[in-house]
Amino acid sequence: MSDPVGLSADPAAIGAVSADDGRPTWGQAVRGAATVLAEAGVTNSTVDARLLAEHLVGPSALIAGQPTEEQLTRYAALIEQRRLRVPLQHLTGEMSFRYLTLEASPGAFIARPETEVVAGAAVEAALGFPHPVVIDLCTGSGAIALAIATEVPDSQVYAVELSAEAIAVAARNIKRHTAPGGRAPVRLIAGDATADLPELAALHGQADVVVSNPPYIPPDQEPVDPEVREHDPEMALYGGGVDGLAIPRGVIAQAAVLLRPGGVLIMEHAEVQAQAARDIAAESGYTGLTTGRDLTGRDRYLRAVRP
Repeated sequence: MSDPVGLSADPAAIGAVSADDGRPTWGQAVRGAATVLAEAGVTNSTVDARLLAEHLVGPSALIAGQPTEEQLTRYAALIEQRRLRVPLQHLTGEMSFRYLTLEASPGAFIARPETEVVAGAAVEAALGFPHPVVIDLCTGSGAIALAIATEVPDSQVYAVELSAEAIAVAARNIKRHTAPGGRAPVRLIAGDATADLPELAALHGQADVVVSNPPYIPPDQEPVDPEVREHDPEMALYGGGVDGLAIPRGVIAQAAVLLRPGGVLIMEHAEVQAQAARDIAAESGYTGLTTGRDLTGRDRYLRAVRP
């Protein structure tokens, strides 16, 4: 790989060098890398530069340590990929979601902070039922399902996903959070979340909570961030139809089949789709229609109750 950042060829390119042997300290290297990322338009450039260094050598080594030439070369390669807008999570192989650390892989959508709010709403809803049955439609990496399974005692959680690549990632995440010799916290089901699946037939009218972060982007609206546009799977992004709501419509309809009377649907959507999501749910017979907001104050998810 080329080294346009100049870390291995010229350590001074990422900060003032130490007086000993010309190599920078880790602090200097991280500051220089953060400048490179900021110039490339990377949000949270300082945090990303530090996390990539910690990924290589661990947090303790950054306090007073000095990188070797080999470490600088590897760091340069990571910074170059991040400068080209490869997601941080794909470079480290991990993502944080609520209280969990999960595998991140190009085969599955990267769960983001706004979806943590959606998961929190589902957790809150599930805690209102004894021994709740929860179904996560379009589970992707399994992030929401695992958050509920670990935060809601005695919950029974199912997760449905169509993409074979995402299923593989979700399966590894479920295994990662299964106690040795214990029962998997989530049952993973391969299939179309908008269709009647044989594996869920016994749960018709039995689910307490259905949660979903379905694809919902309209076909003519590409995501602005290259990390999303170029690296998240298209299957996880575009919701179908002229308004991007074809799959969300199917999720709302399928949830009506799965939920018990009084059961709750929590579904993520785009900010501009709040009214449309409520209208679709109303047409399907739901009541108690409200729109929840994310941490930035944007309309982010539908909450609906099956009467």
